[in-house]
Amino acid sequence: MTLKPLVQAALLLSAVAASAAMAAPQVEVLHYWTSGGEAKSIAELKKMMEAKGVAWKDFAVAGGAGENATTALKARVIAGSAPTAAQIKGPSIQEWGQEGVLANIDAAATEGKWESLLPSVVTKVMKYQGHYVAVPVNVHRVNWLWVNPAVLAKAGAKAPTNFDEFFAAADKIKAAGMVAVAHGGQPWQDATVFESVVLGVGGAAFYDKALVKLDQAALTSPTMVKSFETLGKIKTYIDKDAAGRDWNLATAMVINGKAGMQFMGDWAKGEFTAAGKVPGKDFLCLPAPGTEKSYTFNIDSLAMFKVKSAEEQKAQLTLANAVMSPEFQEVFNLNKGSIPVRSGVSRAKFDSCAIRSMDDMAASSKAGTLEPSMAHGMAIDSAKAGAIQDVIAKFMNSSMTPQAAVQALAKAAKTK
Repeated sequence: MTLKPLVQAALLLSAVAASAAMAAPQVEVLHYWTSGGEAKSIAELKKMMEAKGVAWKDFAVAGGAGENATTALKARVIAGSAPTAAQIKGPSIQEWGQEGVLANIDAAATEGKWESLLPSVVTKVMKYQGHYVAVPVNVHRVNWLWVNPAVLAKAGAKAPTNFDEFFAAADKIKAAGMVAVAHGGQPWQDATVFESVVLGVGGAAFYDKALVKLDQAALTSPTMVKSFETLGKIKTYIDKDAAGRDWNLATAMVINGKAGMQFMGDWAKGEFTAAGKVPGKDFLCLPAPGTEKSYTFNIDSLAMFKVKSAEEQKAQLTLANAVMSPEFQEVFNLNKGSIPVRSGVSRAKFDSCAIRSMDDMAASSKAGTLEPSMAHGMAIDSAKAGAIQDVIAKFMNSSMTPQAAVQALAKAAKTK
C-alpha cells in the first residue's frame, strides 16, 4: 500500500516532464549530411541546441547529392509544413526567396555580428532582397590540385604552379608508365576541371565575367578558346577507364601511386586522411595551375523557412547563431575537410592544407578574387549550369573542337 503514493508521484512527475518536453521549442532540420564525419558534426549541433533548451528533430535525406532532399523539401513546402531549416546553397536560396517562404533572420546576424565575421561575397549569397535568410556552415575550396610526391619523384618531375609546368610533369609521369591525371568521367567532375582551367588561363576577373555573369563576349573570346584547348590537352593524360568513375576512386589512384595528380575540391582531403596519409609528406594540396591568387568556393548553408509561433522563431534564431559559433564551425569543418566560413576560429586543430585554404581565402577576399564555383551550384541557376555542364561533358567525350565548344557554351548560357 505504501507504494501507491510513490507511484502516483512518479506518474505526476512523468506528466510534468512530458508537458515540459512538449512545451520545449523545437527545430526540424532537413539535410543530407549523412556520411560518417558529417553525421558526427550534426550530432554535435543537436547537443548544442539541446543544451540551449531547444529540441532537435532530424530530417536526414541521403543520396542524390542533395537532389533527394530537394524533392522532399518541395513536397513539405507545397503541403504547408516546411521544416525550420533546410540545407540549400547558392542561387537556389534566391529561388526559394522568390517563393516567399524564407524567414528573415537579420536579428541573429545582428546579435552574432555576421557582417564583421563573413566576407561580403558570402553574405551576398545568404541574403534575399538585402535580408539574411540563410546561415553559412563551411567553405570548400574547389580549385585544388592533389599530387602524390612519390609519383613525381619516381618520374623525375616537380610540383607544377602553372600549365607549362603541369604538362611537363604530366609528360614525365606518363613516360614513367603511370597515369598523369586521375579523373572520373562524370559531368560534374568534367565541369570541376573546366572551371579551374578557366580560372588558371583567364584569371579571376575573366572567370567572373564568363562563368558568373555569363557575358557573351567573354564566353566567345580567344581566352575561352584557349581554355578549351588546355582542357583538351589535359584530356590526353586521363586513362581510358575514366568513364563513369566516382571521384573518390580517382582520388584512390593518387593515394595508391597509380596516378600523379587530380583536380578536385577539398573533400578529396578526407580520402587521404582516412588512408592515414599526411599532408606535405604523403600528398600535396596545391592551387590548380595558374590559380594561386584566386579561390573558387562551394559553401554549404542552412536556409530558414517561415515558422508560425514566436517560440519557433526564437529557436530558429538560436539555431542560426549556433551554426555560426566558433565551437560548431571547428567541429563541423574538422570532420568535413572544409574550413570555417567565419573568422575568429582557432586554427590549432586544422592541418596544413586547411590553413593554406584559410590564408588563401582571406587573401582572395581582400584582393577581390574570391569567386563562386559554377560546377558546384554557387554561381548560376541550375538550368544554365546543367546546360553548360552538358557542353563540357560533350567536349570531354567527343572530338568536338574548342571553337565549336565555345559556340555551344555561349548558347547554353542563354538557357531559360
